[in-house]
Amino acid sequence: MIRHLKTAKPQSERAEDDAKVRAQVEAILADISARGDAAVRELSVKFDRYDPPAFRLSEAEIEAAMAAVSKRDLDDIRFAQAQVRNFAEKQKATMTDLEVETLPGVVLGHRHIPVQSVGCYVPGGKYPMVASAHMSVVTAKVAGVKRVVASAPPQGGMPHPAIVAAMHMGGADEIYCLGGIQAVGAMALGTATIAPVDMLVGPGNAFVAEAKRQLFGRVGIDLFAGPTETMVIADDTVDGEICATDLLGQAEHGINSPAVLITNSEKLARATMAEIERLLQILPTAGAAAASWRDYGEVILCDSYDEMLAEADRIASEHVQVMTDRDDWFLANMQSYGALFLGARTNVAYGDKVIGTNHTLPTRRAGRYTGGLWVGKFMKTHTYQKVLTDEASALVGEYCSRLCMLEGFVGHAEQANVRVRRYGKRNVAYGAAAE
Repeated sequence: MIRHLKTAKPQSERAEDDAKVRAQVEAILADISARGDAAVRELSVKFDRYDPPAFRLSEAEIEAAMAAVSKRDLDDIRFAQAQVRNFAEKQKATMTDLEVETLPGVVLGHRHIPVQSVGCYVPGGKYPMVASAHMSVVTAKVAGVKRVVASAPPQGGMPHPAIVAAMHMGGADEIYCLGGIQAVGAMALGTATIAPVDMLVGPGNAFVAEAKRQLFGRVGIDLFAGPTETMVIADDTVDGEICATDLLGQAEHGINSPAVLITNSEKLARATMAEIERLLQILPTAGAAAASWRDYGEVILCDSYDEMLAEADRIASEHVQVMTDRDDWFLANMQSYGALFLGARTNVAYGDKVIGTNHTLPTRRAGRYTGGLWVGKFMKTHTYQKVLTDEASALVGEYCSRLCMLEGFVGHAEQANVRVRRYGKRNVAYGAAAE
C-alpha cells in the first residue's frame, strides 16, 4: 500500500499559472514577429535594463569577457566541456548510416544529417547557467551543426563573462547578450540583424519554455521543458542527510521545482523530512528551496520495491537519484524518466555540471515518450531508396498497384503500373497490376 507522508500543490493550481504565462508569451512573440529588432530592443530594456549598441558580441567583447574569467574557472570549463564532448562523440559513433538490399535489386538506406543552424539559449536570471553552454553548444558542434547561435541574458548590465567564455570555448559561431522571450523569439523568427535558426535548444524559465512551445513547428525544439524536477528513490542503505541534501540541491532552482522522495522505509522518510527542516535553516538558497519543498515536495512511502518502481514510472521525474540495495534492478526496469543517477557516490549535480551526460532533460512526465537532449537531437535521419533492376521494379510495382487500389488511390496505382508495363518481362500480362 502506498502512503503519502507529504503531498504537493494540486495540479489545478499549477494549470492556472500556466495559462497566465501562455497569454503573455503569445503577445510578445506576435510583437517580435511584427516589429523585429525594435521589439527585441524594447523588451531587453523593459526586462533586463540593457540597451547596447548591438546585441551580438564582437571579437573584442568576447576577448574582454574571457580575460575577466580566472584561470581556475577557465580550466574547470575546459574539463567539463571535455567530458561533454567525449560522451557526445561516443554517442554519435553509435549513429551509423545504413544501406541494405532488402529484396534483389531493391536498396534502402538512411543518412544522419545535422541540422544546419541551431539557437542555444543559456539561462542567466537567478543563476548564471554556465553549464548549459556546454550541454547545447558543444553537443551541437559534435553533431556537425554548421551555424550555432548562443544567447544569454545580461547580468549587472553586461554579458556574464563565464557564460560568454563557455559559449566561445564550446564553439559558438555567434554570441548574443539577449535574454528571455526576446532571445528565443529573435533566434526563431529572425530580425534584420539576427538570421533565423532551424532549431531552438536549452532550458529556461516558464516564459522561455512557453515561447519554445509556441514556436515549435516554425522551428524544431529539443523538448517541452518545465521547472526542474528531482526524485530520490532510497531504502535504508542510506540516511536522511544524503536524501535531504539531494532533494534540496535541486529544489533551490526555483519556487516551483518538484522534489519527491520514494522509499520503503518510514524511518528514512521521517529522518529525511527532519533533516530538510534543519538544512533549510542554514542553506543560503533556502528562500527558493523552502517554497519548492512546501508547495511541490512529496514523500511517498511504499511497501515494496515493486511499488517504488511503479510510483517512479508514474511520476516520470526529470532527475532520478537511486540509492538502494538494487540500483541496477531499477536501471533494468525503469521505463519513464529523464536521467538516472545510480548509487550514493553520484548525484544530480554531477550530471548537471560536469560528468558528461546532458542536463537538458524531459519534465512534466515527458520522460514517458522522449529522452533528453543528446547529439542525436541535432541530427535528422533521412531515408532513401533505389531500385536497381527491371525485375525488382516490376515485382514491387505489382504489389504497390494492388495496395493503392485497395485504398482508392488510382493515381498512385498508375505510378506503379507504368513501371510494370515498362520494366516487366515482355509478353507477360501483369493482370491485377494493370487493372
